[in-house]
Amino acid sequence: MRGEGMFRDEAVLRAAGGRGGDGACSFHREKYRPFGGPDGGDGGDGGSVVLEAVPHENSLFRVARLREVRAEAGRPGAGGHRTGRRGRDRVVEVPVGTQVLDLERGNLLADLDRPGARLVLARGGRGGRGNARFATAVDQAPRRWEPGGEPEERAVRLVLKLVADLGLVGLPNAGKSTLLRRISAARPRVGDWPFTTLDPNLGMVETGADPPVVVVADLPGLIEGAHEGRGLGLRFLRHAERTRALLHLVDCSATARDPLEAFRAVRSEIEEYSEELAARPWLPVATKVEDAESEARARAWFDALGREGIALSAVTGRGIAGLLRALPSLVRTGSAADGASP
Repeated sequence: MRGEGMFRDEAVLRAAGGRGGDGACSFHREKYRPFGGPDGGDGGDGGSVVLEAVPHENSLFRVARLREVRAEAGRPGAGGHRTGRRGRDRVVEVPVGTQVLDLERGNLLADLDRPGARLVLARGGRGGRGNARFATAVDQAPRRWEPGGEPEERAVRLVLKLVADLGLVGLPNAGKSTLLRRISAARPRVGDWPFTTLDPNLGMVETGADPPVVVVADLPGLIEGAHEGRGLGLRFLRHAERTRALLHLVDCSATARDPLEAFRAVRSEIEEYSEELAARPWLPVATKVEDAESEARARAWFDALGREGIALSAVTGRGIAGLLRALPSLVRTGSAADGASP
């Protein structure tokens, strides 16, 4: 289980390429050839700092700890027309779904939304030319050479938007974390207090259909005013943008808020934040349905929406099988709607 505070969805990174190697100033020396001519080789190019999206990372925690990265400098040239070795690139692995923004201007430089997507963040300096490059008919013994070039430097802000097939949305304590624990191997923290989930969690759910595995994101609960930055709302909504479809979870237990009112509170925040997100396919899921009263509240909510939903209890297991059967179709509908991966 991931340790507390290990998840980060924002980080600032300062990157610098490696300096180019200096060119060499050298003259060929060999017995019986006193005037062998210039043979100084070029310096090697400096390495570059490269960002690469990888599926085995799901947080910017490691990157946030780096703060600054620098690629290896190129080696200087040498006599005998030997070119210096190129500096090694510094590859920084980031989660799939990481957006890269210029720290000063705020403009988007890249959206690394596919495994293997790369961005050269700071290029290394070019290697300097050795004196052999400057030989001419007029100057056959030049002592001129070039120093290595200076590298690029850049400061960026990294913003992670988790990539998942389905997003679990709902008010705090709607049962999102408990459901994710029930249907996957993920172990998000659960409790009876608001905002138990402070960070998004991902779970792999086996469906036995097409697709055989669905990635589900348990996202922090919404409150009214979330689209304006209240509570954890903006962080939640940012991650929800990457999902293909949504599961609207509403607590239908006897002591909970009116289900339709709770649903409308969440739905309005999503609509205010993004019309595109609101247009994604969604399925109503009534949680904590464990007695006749909660079942009646769930049915009344579905009737008010005018669509069928799934009533379940993550504790007893009621409705879980039906939910798992419904997930593949929901994901396929979302995939067809956006025409590609989120």
